[in-house]
Amino acid sequence: MKKIGVIGAGKWGQALAFAFRQNPENEVYITSRKKRDIENFVSLEEILKLEYLVMAIPAQQVACWLDENFIYSGQKVLVVAKGIEASTGRFLNEIFSKHVDPANLAFLSGPSFAAEVMQGLPCALVVNAENEAVAKYFGTFFPTLVRTYTSCDVMGAEVAGAYKNVIAIAAGITEGLGLGHNAAASLISRGLIEMHRFGKHYGAEDDTFLGLSGAGDLFLTASSTMSRNFRVGLGLAAGKSQSVILEELGEVAEGIGTAYALNTIALDRDIYLPIAAEVYAILEGKEPLKSLQDLLTR
Repeated sequence: MKKIGVIGAGKWGQALAFAFRQNPENEVYITSRKKRDIENFVSLEEILKLEYLVMAIPAQQVACWLDENFIYSGQKVLVVAKGIEASTGRFLNEIFSKHVDPANLAFLSGPSFAAEVMQGLPCALVVNAENEAVAKYFGTFFPTLVRTYTSCDVMGAEVAGAYKNVIAIAAGITEGLGLGHNAAASLISRGLIEMHRFGKHYGAEDDTFLGLSGAGDLFLTASSTMSRNFRVGLGLAAGKSQSVILEELGEVAEGIGTAYALNTIALDRDIYLPIAAEVYAILEGKEPLKSLQDLLTR
């Protein structure tokens, strides 16, 4: 039996724990900051003794959590969060590699709503790692309805997984303003180009942005109200403040922190990111219709 510990009992953490349990070869445990009445919930101390850990902690909380709680003893770690640290512009692989041997690190990417995973519906995902053997082994954790691929392009997967949430906010704004399907398709396709441009600055591979990690996850997240970030955009289009939107959402929306991180990185590195720049501006109070005008006339 493969003993797997999921750290983080939000919707995504619970969905992955459910998926892993569908594989009869797995014995799955889960933990979080607050005790939950869910199957196989155990203490953090017990989880950290396991060889295989799945980190479902929100991106903006990862660094602090690792500094305060993590004890490394050779565990192999699959990171399933997607985002860039807003305060520093660091990617998750940079944060985790200070605590875990990069040869033992893998990152999950691809189109996947937690609610559909919990229903046992089929999907395809990518396990990305510098160590191909680790990526392939984590791929065996999933049940047959989840098709897994492997890739060594960790940075490409990180960029795509983080950036698509920002484009999803923009797509939600487009929907909320009633701009139509033509505008939505234009935004998403230009968002893919922008995401790719950003990734090239970090040495990401072109194919990553055409596959599940890039286009696949972007199309899903930027086209459905099941997406938290899409719903953030709807709220912004309605003139709601960040605090009100997050209170109504009741969940973490990774695209907000990532939009702030992208703005800082773009200014520091002089990278042209027009859609991300307008999302940041709207989060800071700019009128959405003014942003639209600026995008169309730039």
